[in-house]
Amino acid sequence: MKRRTFAAGAAAALALAGCTSNSKFRRYNGPEVTSIVINKGARKMYLLHHEEILKEYKVDLGFAPVGDKKIEGDGKTPEGTYLIDRRNPNSSFHLSLGISYPNARDVAEAQALGKKPGGEIFIHGQPNLLRDRKRAKKTQDWTAGCVAVKNDEMEEIYAMVRTGTVISLRP
Repeated sequence: MKRRTFAAGAAAALALAGCTSNSKFRRYNGPEVTSIVINKGARKMYLLHHEEILKEYKVDLGFAPVGDKKIEGDGKTPEGTYLIDRRNPNSSFHLSLGISYPNARDVAEAQALGKKPGGEIFIHGQPNLLRDRKRAKKTQDWTAGCVAVKNDEMEEIYAMVRTGTVISLRP
């Protein structure tokens, strides 16, 4: 009887340890990320502390990545300077950080075309749904205009980047 109780207790402890070590929420105690730069052409994202590159990541972009986002549904990732304006721990794409697109200029450009600028642009991880994750793996640029990284990278980025951080998206 004692042996069975010990085995059950040990199994429960291991299960609990597994749950806590697999958390998508990490801690970061390094230098502050003062800005993010995304080079769309190189498919690279850089987290910076002033002029120092802290981290570099390969990214996937919108399904029509060349050029600046002009209207909703064009599949382009915006270009310009924005802010990280929100955090989503319950994202459909693992974790996500919101980008303050559209700004006043983006809205005016879309309105001049008689269209909406779109929105809901994020840095995010991979899709939570298996079928969407399989589709994303088959193509380089698969988002609707967002910036995507691997889930483990998104966990690191989510821990490092604070709301209000400047993000510059370049051609």
